[in-house]
Amino acid sequence: MSARASWKDELAIVGIALLIAAAAASLLMIVAGASPLSVWAAIVPGVFGDPYALGQVVFKATPLVFTGLAVAVALDAGVFNIGGEGQMVAGGVACAAMGAALPAGTPMVLAVPLCLIAAAIAGGALGAATGALKAYRGAHEVIVGILLNAIVAGVVLWLGNAFLFVGDATATAAIVPGAELPELGIAGSSASAAVLVAIAAALATWWLVARTTVGLRWRMVGQGPHAARAAGLSVARAQVLAMAAAGALAGLAASSSVLGYRHAYQMGLDRNAGFLGIAVALLGRGRAVGVVAAALFLGVLQQAGLVVADQVPRALFDVIQAVIIVAVAATSPIVRRRLARAPEAAR
Repeated sequence: MSARASWKDELAIVGIALLIAAAAASLLMIVAGASPLSVWAAIVPGVFGDPYALGQVVFKATPLVFTGLAVAVALDAGVFNIGGEGQMVAGGVACAAMGAALPAGTPMVLAVPLCLIAAAIAGGALGAATGALKAYRGAHEVIVGILLNAIVAGVVLWLGNAFLFVGDATATAAIVPGAELPELGIAGSSASAAVLVAIAAALATWWLVARTTVGLRWRMVGQGPHAARAAGLSVARAQVLAMAAAGALAGLAASSSVLGYRHAYQMGLDRNAGFLGIAVALLGRGRAVGVVAAALFLGVLQQAGLVVADQVPRALFDVIQAVIIVAVAATSPIVRRRLARAPEAAR
């Protein structure tokens, strides 16, 4: 299939899924006693016509870019990273600990990279551990990821209460001023320069997967591990490295809340962003540009839930996200079979 046909394939899957989600959402609005036309009509000016709301969309989408990339990279190598939640928490704690431990006068050009490296190492270590248990011990990465999410949450709570949290809140000490990422200044919203880190991560991920031999090996393993093994590639090594990269990306999500927003790690602040990364990767069809677009779309949905909260329950938009995931999963094989039969029908 050509690159153009492949893009048409992916766009058809996403388009059909969004239409299904819109129809389901409209039915739920009717059940809730609201007019779908009035709700949809309120969302457009409420989100896109308000600079503050647009800034909040960027803020909400930023961590989802990292966690979406974390799922997409692992899928390229044929493994499923459901441990993004734990990797993100580990990265946040490491990032905040590094930022708080630096001397007060540390310049931004040194402080920010050190905090990001700490976050990436912490998340990458969890990802590598998950990949190694799968590759060398035969453990299922989904089960390992779920268990590590729970273990990390418990360990962080214990470490925080014992050593890290200050005062009565479940939050760490503030990072040094040099580690703080500046706000973007969008109408007083919480959007910060962390979005630039997210864009850089997306570009780096695209380059790594599409333009390097490492990415080629990952894609070969993901498309056919037996064929890759026959060609002399180490499937285990490729999957461990891919999971390490995925964990590092999830850990970097801390740049949004720790460096750009709270300037400390606060337990529960980005809760569920790791799991939403699965929706972002599926909706973005595993492509870096698609992940960025999907993260922005989910950011719009989250902000829309606040805009029309007086008309429909906010939880309705959480349901829409779930419907999108199911619709993408159900639509993908149907569209691919139809496109696969198209050349035969043209003969």
